[in-house]
Amino acid sequence: MQILSSISPKKLKVTSVRQPSAKGLGHAIFCAAYLLDKDEPFAVILPDVLVKPQISCSTCDLGSMVERWNAKQVAQIMVEAVPHEEVYRYGIVDCDEPAPGESAVMRGVVEKPKPEDAPSRLSVIGRYVLPYRIMQLLDGLPPGAGGEVQLTDAIDSLMQEGGSVEAFRMLGRTFDCGHIDGWLKANTMLAREAGYTV
Repeated sequence: MQILSSISPKKLKVTSVRQPSAKGLGHAIFCAAYLLDKDEPFAVILPDVLVKPQISCSTCDLGSMVERWNAKQVAQIMVEAVPHEEVYRYGIVDCDEPAPGESAVMRGVVEKPKPEDAPSRLSVIGRYVLPYRIMQLLDGLPPGAGGEVQLTDAIDSLMQEGGSVEAFRMLGRTFDCGHIDGWLKANTMLAREAGYTV
């Protein structure tokens, strides 16, 4: 805790909010809605996704997404391309594919589609910069895919009512640590970078 305190901004306040029952990502995020002021944007960082940007990249991370929000007031969703046969695991966006480090306007997003129904191979990878309106859309949102309240459904609703959302293409690599194979690959990569023989 002392190390975290030494590197944290002095005004940083950490609040822990517990999701009372597992009703999906959208529900988990909505549990923290009371912490925000009305019309306050917010970021979502999913801890089970390790994002490893390229070392030479200065425009491929959450900071870049925040800069784009500040400049345009447009929601930013980080994406990367996944193999076509794996789209069923992720939220998949419908947009023209942006270059790495760039954003493209989204036409839609669908949660865990069948490969034949997927609008692209661009998967949402657990980094978001969103307007407060998302919290209002999550309030009372019925369960979606998997019987859970899905953040992607609220984002899709935002687009349907005319709100702009952009897919930000990261430059680098991610590891989905919510799956055993992704967790093992992340640990292997980090161990090798630290000089361990794996």
